[in-house]
Amino acid sequence: MELYNYIKSLHLIFVITWFAGLFYIVRLFVYQIEANDKPSPEREILLNQYKIMTYRLWYIITWPSAILASFFAFWMLFFTDLGNAWLHMPWMHVKLGFVFLLYLYHLKCQQIYKQLQNDNFKYSSNFMRLWNEGATIILFAVVFLVILKNEFHWIYGVIGIFLFSIIIMLGFKFYKRIREKK
Repeated sequence: MELYNYIKSLHLIFVITWFAGLFYIVRLFVYQIEANDKPSPEREILLNQYKIMTYRLWYIITWPSAILASFFAFWMLFFTDLGNAWLHMPWMHVKLGFVFLLYLYHLKCQQIYKQLQNDNFKYSSNFMRLWNEGATIILFAVVFLVILKNEFHWIYGVIGIFLFSIIIMLGFKFYKRIREKK
């Protein structure tokens, strides 16, 4: 059990740094997209700096954290008795579904990262601000599933996630109006 707690602690640490990387990388995407609209030479200076920052964040923090969080999760699930028991519980199946969505989100961020590194600006800064909320929704869902486990009422949980998403969207629109007035 003591080894399990060390593995769980390491898993949690790397999940936190993974999410921190995902939250910040998208914020850097916003800044990079907005820098592209600046006049020269400010544009070139900012774009070069943001490329360096995103590279370091993505490959020194975010990708290693994702890999290590996954490594410790697999260790917990497949090489411990408690993890093996959890694999048979419905809440874990739902949680793993959200983790799968997190991997898809991460891979889409990888695609956006490569596009921006090649000065290919396909998305607006407003889209990126909204995109940033995807990781937030996944984080909320996973934390509530892990903490509440079998006590979680699925219908209320799904309704809660949708309501939370609506609140985020309304907050986004409100903040956009404030930004546009300045």
